[in-house]
Amino acid sequence: MTTTIIYIGSFIALLSVLVAIHEYGHFIFARIFNVHVQRFSIGMGPVIYKRLDKYGTEFALSAFPLGGYVSMITNKLIEVEPSVKEQLTDDQIKNTFDSKPKWQRALIMFAGPLANFLLSIVIFSLIFFNTPDPQTTAVVNKVSESITMASTDQLILPGDEIHAINTSVITDQKDMSLELLSFAGYTGELNLTLKRSGIGEYFDVGVLVNNFLPNSESQSNPLESLGINVDYKMRPIVGGIEKSGPAYIAGIRSNDQITKIGNTEIKYASDIRESVISKPNENVLVDVYRDNRLMQIPLNIGSIKNQNGEDIGVIGISFGTQRSVIESFMKGVYETYNLSVKTLQFIGKMLSGNMGTDNLSGPIGIAQMAGDTAQAGFIPFMYLMALLSISLGVLNLLPIPVLDGGQLTLLGIEAVRGKPLAEKTENFIYTGGALIVGALMIFAVFNDVSRFF
Repeated sequence: MTTTIIYIGSFIALLSVLVAIHEYGHFIFARIFNVHVQRFSIGMGPVIYKRLDKYGTEFALSAFPLGGYVSMITNKLIEVEPSVKEQLTDDQIKNTFDSKPKWQRALIMFAGPLANFLLSIVIFSLIFFNTPDPQTTAVVNKVSESITMASTDQLILPGDEIHAINTSVITDQKDMSLELLSFAGYTGELNLTLKRSGIGEYFDVGVLVNNFLPNSESQSNPLESLGINVDYKMRPIVGGIEKSGPAYIAGIRSNDQITKIGNTEIKYASDIRESVISKPNENVLVDVYRDNRLMQIPLNIGSIKNQNGEDIGVIGISFGTQRSVIESFMKGVYETYNLSVKTLQFIGKMLSGNMGTDNLSGPIGIAQMAGDTAQAGFIPFMYLMALLSISLGVLNLLPIPVLDGGQLTLLGIEAVRGKPLAEKTENFIYTGGALIVGALMIFAVFNDVSRFF
């Protein structure tokens, strides 16, 4: 029962925030341009709670939490429902939505998706500021014999670090998967930028692919489908230091990069544990890079008991660096931009058949993700909110009538023609758009249900 409440509560909370932010974007720009808003509703269907503000706008909670809307006064509404006019001031009647210049109407429509993108930037920035940068790199573990190199002079070897794919920098597993998925259905050459021990500079190699990632199975692990297996290893850059621990006493600081412990060369954070675990209570020299200077620091390795009661060495450090406010914000902006572009690419690949439509999720799938991340913790839940906010922003900008992008498209047509489309034509277009959106929703729900069978 408790789990069910968590899933339902997190789903309602998630959608309510996303819808409220989206609709508030429309609402605030309508207010800026003096367009009267009749109702600001979170949810659809019958109103279960409402209140009026001093401007006469009704703020409402509606029964079904699958959406929301901002109802603005238009000339068409006044024509269809003359009684509405009696509730409006002369100023409100003069400032209908469709009486505004096209650029103002366009900004009001665009403001909803914009609000979703801004929400994602804020969430990502807060997450990045409050979590350490793990400083990971993809290290090649194994290369399949089936891989086809663009040149016989080019090889990918175990131990190589993958820095970028076709100039897109790879920092973690998510980056790797998203970048490779964007090439689903591609035939040609993928360019990998690598770094190899003993070679100071990055170098490029080409991998030939033919109808890359053709199905859902291959898309579930795109790097393995390419023919490469990697381990994601953290760089040996000190993040946290345990107070009064061996590293703290020795004078090791955050952001120090450890390059050597005793006679052992250190390439990754995992090498440090392997180096010190067998040296409890020993005195060693530690080589670190600090402020572009190489230093040697004497360190007395500490000890703790393992499960077998044996002494093992510890030095009391964790890894990953703290981002500044500016760095967090810039990464938040980039993450929002990158995921928006990838979302558009994936939609295009679904339409072209290069990516399975089983990736679409409806309300059941979203509820499951919301519940899972809510139980995992606050940060995973907020990360999901940022991802869905991007999806909501991108989807609403698609040129489908009834969506914001469709209305922007109609405004563009109006600008080119010099006048709106005929009312009959507009009604036909909006009906078609509503049918498309309805069909997509039904298909997404079908996907959700089919995952349980």
